[in-house]
Amino acid sequence: MKSLARTLFWVIILLSGIGIWLVFGHGTDFSDSHKYFTVSQADAKAGKPGEAMEGKSLLKQPWVLDLLISVSGNQGKIKAGRYELIHGQSIWSVARMLKNGRQAEVRLVINRIRTKEDFAHLIASKFNQDSIQVLAYLNNPDSLKQWGVDTGTVFTTIIQDTYLFYWNSSMNKIFQRLYDAKNQFWNKNNRLAKAEAMGFKPETVYILASIVDEETNYESDKFKIASVYINRLHKQMPLQACPTIKFAMRDFTLTRIYEKYLSNPSPYNTYKFKGLPPGPICTPTPKTIDIVLDAPKTDFLFFVAKSDFSGYHHFSSNYKEHDAYAKEYQKALDIYMAKKANTH
Repeated sequence: MKSLARTLFWVIILLSGIGIWLVFGHGTDFSDSHKYFTVSQADAKAGKPGEAMEGKSLLKQPWVLDLLISVSGNQGKIKAGRYELIHGQSIWSVARMLKNGRQAEVRLVINRIRTKEDFAHLIASKFNQDSIQVLAYLNNPDSLKQWGVDTGTVFTTIIQDTYLFYWNSSMNKIFQRLYDAKNQFWNKNNRLAKAEAMGFKPETVYILASIVDEETNYESDKFKIASVYINRLHKQMPLQACPTIKFAMRDFTLTRIYEKYLSNPSPYNTYKFKGLPPGPICTPTPKTIDIVLDAPKTDFLFFVAKSDFSGYHHFSSNYKEHDAYAKEYQKALDIYMAKKANTH
């Protein structure tokens, strides 16, 4: 009997040691400094996040996590979200992290976005959101009116930057953060005062900046291009901005705007309709917004790309001069396209 008792004692000690090692020891199964994983609403509700981590090289013994959650009475208390696993982290630590909902922050990097569809896909790739639901939000006037925008001007809420969120953030929470950042942006560096001095609302400046941003990557030309569009607006001339045709046709690969494209009935067609389009055609850089606000006073009304294809432009104050530059560019482009065709 003493021998049996002694054996049971050591078995209990051994099992306890194994249990302690499994729960409090090095529980991760990767060599990187950290890894991210997501706990879905379904896995959180079932209290079995470990089951979803099987075969993903996250934990050595995922089943131990589910067992610990179960025996500690924390099933149903697990929070869905995106979490960060640290190399060497214990199962005990992971369980507490999931119970307390200590999520890792999601970095949302917003650069140039042209369409609502692009934005919806970006949001869906980062958050617990469906792209179709995001699109529905962007196209719902009732959802957007709290941010002071409509379905056309919704992108004016977005300033290019890097934002931190949680994976399960709602669209309202996401837009609240973007809205606050937009207000902070416009309240700095006399931007509101500059816009008012120009006779423009911030949304007008933003839309202009989106067109300028699509015209060129050269900063020196952006100032002059901005002045051209401002002058044309003040003179009630059509903007005749080629990037708006690309946007109207939803074809951003176009390298040449043909006459047949100019009859497109889209309200974004600034050859057909005077004034600004209903909204921005992309999310411009903060620098380009400032360029529009600081645009020089010129008498330029026209511009066209230089025939050397450098990406720079000729600027003119009268149509005769502009027409000469335009014909020069068209001739160079025809020669280039002919050579390109002969090489295939």
